[in-house]
Amino acid sequence: MAELNTTLEKTLDTLLAEKKYSSVKDILSTMAGEDVAAILQELPGKSGPLIFRLLPKKIAADAFIEMESDYQENLIRGFSDSELTAILDELYVNEAVDLVEEMPANVVERILSHVDAATRKEINQILQYPENSAGSIMTTEYVSLRLGTTVGQAISSIRRNGSDRKSFYTCYVTKNRKLLGRLSVKDLLLAKDDEMLIDELMKTNVISVNTHADQEEVAQMFSKYNFMALPVVDKEERMVGIISFDDAIDVLEDETTEDIEIMAGMTPSDTTYLHSSPFELFKHRIGWLMLLMISATFTGMIINNFENALSTLVVLTAFIPMLMDTGGNSGSQSSVTVIRSISLGELEFSDLAKVIWKEIRTAVLCGAVLAVVCFAKMMLIDRLLLGNTDVTLLVAGVVCVTMALTVLVAKVIGCTLPLVAKKLGFDPAVMASPFITTIVDAISLLVYFGIAKAVLF
Repeated sequence: MAELNTTLEKTLDTLLAEKKYSSVKDILSTMAGEDVAAILQELPGKSGPLIFRLLPKKIAADAFIEMESDYQENLIRGFSDSELTAILDELYVNEAVDLVEEMPANVVERILSHVDAATRKEINQILQYPENSAGSIMTTEYVSLRLGTTVGQAISSIRRNGSDRKSFYTCYVTKNRKLLGRLSVKDLLLAKDDEMLIDELMKTNVISVNTHADQEEVAQMFSKYNFMALPVVDKEERMVGIISFDDAIDVLEDETTEDIEIMAGMTPSDTTYLHSSPFELFKHRIGWLMLLMISATFTGMIINNFENALSTLVVLTAFIPMLMDTGGNSGSQSSVTVIRSISLGELEFSDLAKVIWKEIRTAVLCGAVLAVVCFAKMMLIDRLLLGNTDVTLLVAGVVCVTMALTVLVAKVIGCTLPLVAKKLGFDPAVMASPFITTIVDAISLLVYFGIAKAVLF
């Protein structure tokens, strides 16, 4: 895809240089708005804005909403009033809300001045909902049918108003805005009689979400129930909007990206990697790096406390990296597995005992195998092949027992901390690889030197 985009960019540059604008328009008119957006943002100078003005209105709007916020801002500042109005008229309400949230105040003021009063009211209504809530990502454009409507009347209504609705495949039956049922366009088209009331076709077991529900939990419901759209109701059970599956996918992508960044020890960013400057990347990484660097002081303090023992039996220091790495890796495996299960809604804090018991059994198996392999490695490679006579059976035993215990402790800590963090209201992803590794490193050293001091000195 990248090679195709590069070829298209060169072709467009050539056509623009030759002022063959109709050819440029013909090429882009056959493409999806998402692909057009990707190409325009890579074009140099004023080529992108020039091509954007050549696009058909619908493709231009689809491309515009997929662009990075800084590129959108540049386009808006260059739009005439009529051009801005034309783009805004093609956006759904939730897309307009996303745009408003990304733009500086003076641009927002201009945007709001070019939408009609009804749309402006809906935008302000959505902006009042808490960030990351169902209300903040919903759209107020949906197909609502009244109780007592016939199939023929419903189909006529969809024909008249469907083009202005983000999703009309699922229709919602309401009375005084109270959500009573749902039915699909398929149900209407396959009805035996146009005079049949939709009351007979609708399903009354409607699954809905409250406006203040967490957006990540809402997005997971799409995966569970295979929804095309999900109705959103207020505290009085009045229907106020819907969340479509494409918005749910965007939420899952954003939440997954955020979790990955946190688990890697970075502050989450809303900007894509290629559009982030080195200084922005620095800001998102340096805080965690400093915190983890300072936290490593604890491991240094532990080693200093056992300095005399290490000077007596120097061979023990050779196995510190192996034990720390194994402990960190074991803890990371458990924490990542549990964090993933929490994000999918599979685990709650009430499952803590079952999780710990499962990880203990897993740790026993992993620790036993690792200890046996470690013992063989120390005796065959370190002692016989490398000729290190300080690696005695007793030293190998201490290292292998420490290995097994470290794996056990690491896995218990790794599975426990994310669930505790979730219970306390923190993001479980914080308790991922870097954080777990730092804790397990310190504990593995304490276990190692404790056993070594008891057995060897």
